[in-house]
Parts: sequence; structure tokens; C-alpha cells
Amino acid sequence: MTENADVKAYPKLAGGAPDFPALEVEVLDYWARDDTFRASIARRDGAPEYVFYDGPPFANGLPHYGHLLTGYVKDIVPRYRTMRGYKVERRFGWDTHGLPAELEVERQLGINDKSQIDDMGIAAFNDACRESVLRYTDEWQAYVTRQARWVDFDNDYKTLDPTYMESVIWAFKQLWDKGLAYEGYRVLPYCWRDETPLSNHELRMDDDVYQSRQEPALTVGFKVTGGDLDGAHLLVWTTTPWTLPSNLAVAVNPEVTYVAVEVDGRRFVLAEARLAAYARELGEEPEVLGTYRGADLLGLRYVPPFPYFMDTDNAFRVLPGDFVTTEDGTGIVHMAPAYGEDDMAVCEAAGIAPVTPVDSKGRFDSTVPDYKGQHVFDANPHIIRDLKNQSGPAEANGAVLIRHETYEHPYPHCWRCRNPLIYRAVSSWFVAVTEFRDRMVELNQQITWYPEHVKNGQFGKWLQGARDWSISRNRYWGTPIPVWKSDDPAYPRVDVYGSLDELERDFGVRPTNLHRPYIDELTRPNPDDPSGRSTMRRIPDVLDVWFDSGSMPYAQVHYPFENRDWFDGHYPGDFIVEYIGQTRGWFYTLHVLATALFDRPAFKTCVAHGIVLGSDGQKMSKSLRNYPDVSEVFDRDGSDAMRWFLMASPILRGGNLIVTEQGIREGVRQVLLPLWNAYSFLALYAPKVGNWRTDSANVLDRYILAKLAQLRDDLTGSMDVCDISGACEQLRQFTEALTNWYVRRSRSRFWEEDADAIDTLHTVLEVSGRLAAPLLPSVTEIIWRGLTFERSVHLTDWPEADALPADLDLVAAMDQVREVCSAASSLRKAKKLRVRLPLPKLTVAVENPRRLEPFVDLIADELNVKRVELTNAIDTYGRFELTVNARVAGPRLGKDVQAAIKAVKAGEGVVNPDGTLTAGPAVLQPDEYSSRLVAADPDYTAALPDGSGLVVLDGTVTPELEAEGWAKDRIRELQELRKSTGLDVSDRISVVMSVPGERADWARTHAELIAGEILATSFEFGEPAGGSEIGDGVRVVITKA
Repeated sequence: MTENADVKAYPKLAGGAPDFPALEVEVLDYWARDDTFRASIARRDGAPEYVFYDGPPFANGLPHYGHLLTGYVKDIVPRYRTMRGYKVERRFGWDTHGLPAELEVERQLGINDKSQIDDMGIAAFNDACRESVLRYTDEWQAYVTRQARWVDFDNDYKTLDPTYMESVIWAFKQLWDKGLAYEGYRVLPYCWRDETPLSNHELRMDDDVYQSRQEPALTVGFKVTGGDLDGAHLLVWTTTPWTLPSNLAVAVNPEVTYVAVEVDGRRFVLAEARLAAYARELGEEPEVLGTYRGADLLGLRYVPPFPYFMDTDNAFRVLPGDFVTTEDGTGIVHMAPAYGEDDMAVCEAAGIAPVTPVDSKGRFDSTVPDYKGQHVFDANPHIIRDLKNQSGPAEANGAVLIRHETYEHPYPHCWRCRNPLIYRAVSSWFVAVTEFRDRMVELNQQITWYPEHVKNGQFGKWLQGARDWSISRNRYWGTPIPVWKSDDPAYPRVDVYGSLDELERDFGVRPTNLHRPYIDELTRPNPDDPSGRSTMRRIPDVLDVWFDSGSMPYAQVHYPFENRDWFDGHYPGDFIVEYIGQTRGWFYTLHVLATALFDRPAFKTCVAHGIVLGSDGQKMSKSLRNYPDVSEVFDRDGSDAMRWFLMASPILRGGNLIVTEQGIREGVRQVLLPLWNAYSFLALYAPKVGNWRTDSANVLDRYILAKLAQLRDDLTGSMDVCDISGACEQLRQFTEALTNWYVRRSRSRFWEEDADAIDTLHTVLEVSGRLAAPLLPSVTEIIWRGLTFERSVHLTDWPEADALPADLDLVAAMDQVREVCSAASSLRKAKKLRVRLPLPKLTVAVENPRRLEPFVDLIADELNVKRVELTNAIDTYGRFELTVNARVAGPRLGKDVQAAIKAVKAGEGVVNPDGTLTAGPAVLQPDEYSSRLVAADPDYTAALPDGSGLVVLDGTVTPELEAEGWAKDRIRELQELRKSTGLDVSDRISVVMSVPGERADWARTHAELIAGEILATSFEFGEPAGGSEIGDGVRVVITKA
């Protein structure tokens, strides 16, 4: 650093509390004029690159707290890495395709049905989608800029760009060529409102996808035909009555025991373990006619409850299903293969083809004429009525309704339109994830996750159970699936395209717009049809929007058609961040495509943060207004305050966070104000700008510089592994030491314009400003520029380790001094012994008292005690209380853990030199027990916060001590009077004081003390003319000397 000898003074700061929001706006204006962001990138030209992938948000709505939280992390890590010498591009992206965009346009246009889209035309609808997704880009830029986040909007990418889409269809073609993309007929989660299937991972992204829902639960008897059980009823339980018209089989577990019972002349078959659950209908002890293994029932035939599909081949038999349990229901499961994944698998194995009487809108079709046109959920009560009354379509087949109840359970809802889903067999295109699932698990081990438990927990376990990914959507606005099929099954052919060149080669025209309907217009004669009558036509589906975003690393640069070298040097990315739900979303699809296409991870480090909740602990809701408005917070508290609140919280360690105005303001109190006040204090008392130096011999200067060196190392370690909340806590602790200890204990030195103090504080603020710059970019910019008069703190390098004098012993000793003072102050407060009242003695009992000997006078002065006594006799004033951690020790020790607990409670536990604990028959490891130091006399004794010792306060108050305390109270009042009359704290003053009664002797005894503390060059006793009463009847007149 260069010295500032040519600069005469720090900037003059406005009095009163700082207006952080206004200061931030000044910083943003300065950055815009100075083009600071571009300068920060340009100064790293030629440097190693740190690759950051910015996950694209949907742009058809305004940012919320989740976006802001993620955005802060996306700003902090690149700022830090830039200061560490890397070049970090920050290209912004927009996720523009998919149902979120379509639903917004449907809302705007009043569309309630897909047929209305077909009527208006796909071209017009998609044009509206294109306009909608870019509607809020200006607002997004304003929000992102206001949060002091640096991104490159000028070179942004959009998933709707032709270059991006070409890379996406290239990826699909690669999967096809590798045999990893296929068309299949599967039961999938299906949204009848949007008329499209979903993938399984979409159901696991958010907690609120599964919502509590009440369903009708039926127990229905299906009539057996033939054999010993002819005429008996198989009791079947279902929570989807609407699937009963599609019943084609029932399943039992071959290993479960079943019974036939007789009740009122009717026979019923169910699992023996479920008899008690049906005591109301079957009686407490029904007559058991026979006992069967599930395997004995296989092949048994029955009459379905409804007559619609009686001619289905191989249907209406009892089939084996090892998934059938006796935990609920009857132990016999109804099979409708078109509406259940297990149902489909069991029936396929038995040669039973599914029937599909429910259309794409979730309504019964003409194959079920009695319920035709009814939505499946609306049809439930009609189906139940017919079963109950044995009327209508349920009259002839002999089914009986045994029980109708309401069943409440978590039920999946569409994450886009929030309607309850159904499961439905549909034709879909899939990525064969199960073919390379094990490799995905292996590659996950190369990724660093924060929090670490996500690797083998939420993400790792999801990978282990990964299913084939349904990637086709029966919609309009998205990247087209590049598959053309013959329209004549007599001449089958499938063509898959992966580039514009390939399309131009076969269709004779180069598409300029890959969206529907234009891409659908590309047709050609089927080369495999000698008659020349069939045509190759594109299938109408578009790709799952997650396929778009999962292609971001290569599609943003139009790989492999351009930028091959760039991509090879920037893949995998060094860092990504999103909320924890993206382990089933973006993180997952990135990993799937990276494994399938490149056989390597897509990213090296991933932060998966928790969820931001409203002030009531619920999901944020505009209608409930359960969160403070973002723009209001920016205007009132500032972006740095919001940033600190979010970044310092447990949310970055995977926990959830409740947003409150009080919590946001706490960040101002914890860090912003202390940093500013330290800078303001320096600017006020330094006669000229200080110099960057670290050679002061003063112990407080040496301490804060060594503490700063420790902060530099600790912050570096945390930021290197993206532990941002840990970095915030380290900065908070340092700021507390700086302002509540160093500055406060050094005030008199600044009043005396001590050069060592001024230069030390200048140096500390300059270095800590750089260290805090990624975390608090605005306030550090103002402070740092005010200190150095240079261009920007964000154009500097991270402090080097050898630039600061390290002294771990001094830091440890002074930190213990601070803990001693904190514990003793708490005792004072608890006993209501005011701070300015001197006390006789403080005893400090620690293991190594010699470390504190150089600081005895400092402790005495800080605590206002006459004497400090040091000792290592900790057991004289307290004892260590041991506790067995049964949850940790129990699995290892078994029954011995109770004996260990008993021994410890009896005081028979012994801590061994190696840190283990011998307790009864057991030897516990250090993590299997805890030790807490407990004071023998809690009234006047307190343990240090870290448990390393105790402090004992002598609370005896003599008349002499009371008099001195009285004088110190008056000193405080005089200082407040000085401030209220407009005098500066450094002004010398003249004082005339009148003290009534016996207090006059106290005043004269301590006149020299009072005068010295208030910088009085003249101090007289008498009757002042006029004057002010300051307390205890004392009147005083003060004037500037």
C-alpha cells in the first residue's frame, strides 16, 4: 500500500446515523459511471479462470427472496475468486420455455383449455409466450443491480435463442445415438389441467408438491367365480374409486396369510392380519372358514365391479404382487394397469393389456358411457353411489361396498398449476437413466457439496433410486423433440436430427425458428416407402424444460457448433448454487446429461441452500403478505443489510429461514453500524490520513493486527469451501473485537492523536474492508475509498497471509481477557452493581493464569475493580459436570451405557489424559460425553463462555468505593451535557459545579478524576449562574475553554 501523506484528511462524514440505502445508491451510481464491473473482469485478462454457471431463472415474474438469496451467493463467490486472482465471467441467463410461461399467457388471454390454443393457432400463442417471458427483464435487471450484484446482462443467454436450441437438440441426438433415448408407454404423473405428463423428479423438488388431501377410501367385494371360493367376495381397498371401472385384475402377496370368513351368510376373503381392522363390518370374532397362503389364491377368477371391459383377454384374475402389504387396506389390491405403475408391471407380466377410458383432460370417454364427460374426481361420488346401491352399471356384477371412509394423505400436485395430479399411462420419450445410474453415483463422489451431507444424502440417495426420465411434454412453447416418424405404420421409419445442417440436408430448407409450428411444417416423403405415399412428420411433443436448463453449460455457447476450445476449458464448472430442491431439478438434470454425454460431472462445487419462509414460518404468499416487501427493505435498510441477514443465517447450511424485518435490521446492528462507526471514529479524531503500517509496539495495536491476520486466514479457509455463513460469523466476531474492545479501550489514545493508534486503525479498516468486500460490497466500497482515495475495493487483491503480523499467543491471551471481562460484567449486571461503581476484587481461576499476568491492570480498569487476583485453583470455585451422550454412545456400548450414566451421576467418572472418560465398566470416547464447568457459588461466580475457567466477583461496597462510583456517574452526565450543548468530545472546557450536602466532600475528593476525564482545564466549585442540573441535585455550567 502507498502512504497517504499527500492527503490531508479523511472525508468529512455527515453527523448522525448513516443512511445506508442512500449510500448504496451513491455506490451504484459510481459503479455505473466508472464501469467498475467491466474493469474487474478486464484486470484479470490472461489469469486462470474460475468457471461459474449461473442457473437461469424464469423471467415471466418478479424476483422473490429465493432469487435474492441465491443471487447474493452468486455475487459473493465470484467477487471473492476475482480478488484471489481469477477471471470470473458472470453471464446472466434466462429460462424462457415451458409451462410456467404458457400458464402465464393462458392467464393473460383467459385460456382455460388446450383446444382454445389450437383455435387461436400455435404461432400466435407462442408469439405471446415469447413476449411474456421477456416482459420482466427490465425489472429483473433493476432488482439484481439494486442488490449490488455484478452480472453481465449484455451477453446474456436465453433458452429460446436458436443457437441455444440447436445445442439442445444436439444433446438429444447424442442420447439417441448412444441408445439412451427411447419412446415408451408408461404410467406417469399426469396433469389433466395442462394435459401433459411430468417426470418423477418434478414431484420431489418442493415440499409443497405433496399436499394433504382427503380422498374417499372404499373397501369393495369382488365376486369370485369357480373353485372352493365360488360366490365369495375378495375384499379390495382403494383410494381411487374412479379407477374401479378400469379394473382388470387384483393382486395378493404370495407370502401373506389370507382367510375366508362368513358374516350373515356371506363369505369374504382378506388378509388375516387385517381382520381386526374390519371388526366393525365383520364382527369381533368372525367365523373363519379357511386359511390360505397368497400363493394359493393365484389364478382365482372373479367378476369385475363394472361391466365395461369384460372381454379383455387374460383379465379378472388374482395375480402376485410382492409390493402388497398388510399395513393398511385389506391385503388385496385392485389393479387398473393404465393408472398405476405397479399395476402396469403386474398386468404386463400376466399378458393383460391396459384399457384407457380417461382422456387427456381427465374425463371419462364413451367406453364408460355411464360416466362419460365426467372428470375423474367429480365421478367419484357417482361411482360410490352406484356401488352402495348396487345400481346402474354396478347392478349386474355383484360387487358389494363394505366400507366407505375418508382417507387423508399427502397427494402430489402439479408444481406449475397446483392442481392434483393423476397417474395415467401415456406414450412418452425417455432418457434411459437406469442404464448409467451407477456411473452417476460414482461421478457424484467427485463433487464437493455444501452442506456436505447432501452428497450421499438427499442427492446421493436420489441418484441411487433414479428412474428413467420422461422428457416429452404435450405442449407448445419449448424446444422441439427432433424426431420425425412415418405417418404410415405399414412403412415405419424414425429419423432424429441434431443440427440445422442435418435438417437442411434432408428437408432442403434451413430453419430460422426452431419453435412450433414452424418446425412442424418440415415434412418430406418417407424414404422407406416405395409407394411414395407416406410422409415423415415431426412428433408434436416438446422437451421437458429441465432438459433445456440441464443443457446450459454447452448450449449457452452453442457447443459443439462453436466455441469447442472454450467449452473444453470451462467444463465442468467450478461452482453452482441453488436451493436444496434443485437436487431433484437443475442439479439433477445437469448431472444426468453430463454423465450421459461427457462421462464427467457438470460442476465441481455445489451449494444447496435451504428455503426462505415467511414471517409466520409458512411458504411466502403474496395474499397473506407474510414477508416484508423487498423494495421496501432496500429503501429502509439497504441491500447490504438484506445480504448479511440471508448470508449469515443457517439457510446456507441447508436449513430454512424465516424472514422478518427485525432479523434484517439485526444485520445493521451486528456488523454494518460497527464497521461504519469505527471508520467514522477514525475520520473524526485523526488529524490527517493514517498510513498503512503494522509495527506499533502497543499491546492493543499488536492484538488487533494479529486478530486481523487470524481473520484473514479464517475467512480464506471458509470462502475457499464456500462456507459463507461461517465467514460471516468470523467477520462478526472480529468486528465485535474491533469496536467493542480495541476502539473502546483505545479512545484516549485517539483523543491524544496517537499516531500508532491512528495508523493501526487505518490499516485494520483498509484490510478488513478488503476481506469484507464480497460480503458487504457497498459499505466496504465507501469506507475503503474514503481511507485510500483509490478507485474501488473490488479492484484490489485479497490480502496476503504474510502482510500482517501473526501472534496466536497474544490473540489467545487477549481473547481470554475479553471472556473474563464479559463473564464478570454479566455478574455485575445480575447483581445490579452499576458499571461505574468500583468493586474491591476480581478472582480469575484458569488453567494457565500466567498468560493473563500482563493484562491484570487492563482487566481491573475494564471492570472497575481495585484488584485482580489470578489462580489456577479452578476446583476451589467450581466443578466439572459430566454428562453421557446416550444417543451417540448407546449404539456402541449397548446396555453398558446405563451403567456409565449411573457412574457419572454418582461422581465416579474420570477423564483420562487422552480425553476419554472412564465411567463404570465403560470407556467413552470424547464425542460420547460432554463436560461443563459449573460455579460453586453462582451468585458471585461465573464460568467463562468457553468453559476454561471461572471468575469470582467481590461485591462488597465500601463508602470510599461508593464515593468514587458517584464521581464516575457525574462524569458520564457531564459528557452527555457536553454533547447536548454542541461541544465536541475533544474540546477542552471550563466547569463550575454546585454539589449539595455531604456529596460535596465526594466531589472534592474526586475533583481531579472528574476534571481529567472530561478534559476540563478549569474546574471550580461554587454557585453557577443558571446552569443545568445533571443528577443527584448537582448543578453545573460548562463553557468551551
